[in-house]
Amino acid sequence: MKILVINCGSSSIKYRLFDLQAGSVLGEGLVSRIGEPESLLVHSGVDEHGRQRELRRNTALPDHRSAFRAIQAAWEDAGTAQTFDGLAGIGHRVVHGGESFQAPTLIDPQVVATIRDMCALAPLHNPANLAGIEVYLEAFPQLPQVAVFDTAFHQSMPAHAWRYAVPESWYSEHRVRRYGFQGTSHAYVARQAADYLQQPLASLNLVTLHLGNGASAAAIRGGQCVDTSMGFTPLEGLIMGTRSGDIDPAMLFHIGRRTGADQEQLESLLNRDSGLKGICGANDMRDIQQLAEAGDANARLAIDMYCYRIRKYVGAYYAVLGRLDALVFTAGIGENSALVRQQVCAGLDDLGISLDDGKNANGSTGTRDIQVDGGKVKVLVVPTNEELEIAQQTATCIAALH
Repeated sequence: MKILVINCGSSSIKYRLFDLQAGSVLGEGLVSRIGEPESLLVHSGVDEHGRQRELRRNTALPDHRSAFRAIQAAWEDAGTAQTFDGLAGIGHRVVHGGESFQAPTLIDPQVVATIRDMCALAPLHNPANLAGIEVYLEAFPQLPQVAVFDTAFHQSMPAHAWRYAVPESWYSEHRVRRYGFQGTSHAYVARQAADYLQQPLASLNLVTLHLGNGASAAAIRGGQCVDTSMGFTPLEGLIMGTRSGDIDPAMLFHIGRRTGADQEQLESLLNRDSGLKGICGANDMRDIQQLAEAGDANARLAIDMYCYRIRKYVGAYYAVLGRLDALVFTAGIGENSALVRQQVCAGLDDLGISLDDGKNANGSTGTRDIQVDGGKVKVLVVPTNEELEIAQQTATCIAALH
């Protein structure tokens, strides 16, 4: 079964064409810097002779619709368009599904209208997600297309985990509650962890840590999310590349009064100029580690704060679950920073979480365990693959039609 996955960000589009039966990727690409004076399109795929072809273009792409036209042209110009033959369906990543969607959903006009209604809750992402859906519905009207929601995996949380202690009308009238995000990644690595441990997912208690420029933790009991660190927006929770994570909301009132900053400015500061960037001026953990090694005190502080916040959530979710079978690291930092993994787990030996320094320092790829031999809690590094998860969920949704 061939499935095309479309993953639209606020200024980028990632796409990947899977042959799920063969377990292969037939083509993929990335368009970045959409809306800037010069956008970059990178495309690779297999031509009709089985040869790998690549194409790079720098061009002006003012919006997502023009970017999608450029992507379609790239498939043709690279000689890879024939890989679409036999396409079974298209899966779209959608950031926010609110309370309306708890599973991948076949797209119809009502689904489109509901996603549009969610734009108020995800103004940077849902409009871009919608643009991809509308373009591909026009281009492939005969194909089933499926929306896979970042928020869906977290809809299993109990009310005591997703409600906030604010006036009830905020929830009933304005939909203020914890939604959680990055659920596609948490769902994928939880299943991969169960496969690696050769145990049914339904029997496991897991804490999954998606640590990238955006970062979140999830407590997963028997394959169901029971709590997660991101909240009403992706701003809550862990310290991230440019997002603050948990703060005292009263500081916004204080800074507003002292500086005259309005709501939009404060929101931008917390989303784009806080987190690791706010502490040390850099938001890429690789750069921050180099700065720390060179003696930069603020970079060292940023790493300490980052890992301390994660460790607090690990302890909290251990208490929520009551028993922990595995702690799972994933995404760019989680998969690649031995220092972060070591510092997150430091001092947790009494909880049964102990790293083997040699295993942790091993830079091999693929799913692996890094705990000491005989450790009570397994500590795993699991590469995430959100596009593959979207493809698999799309295929399952399509198969249910028959």
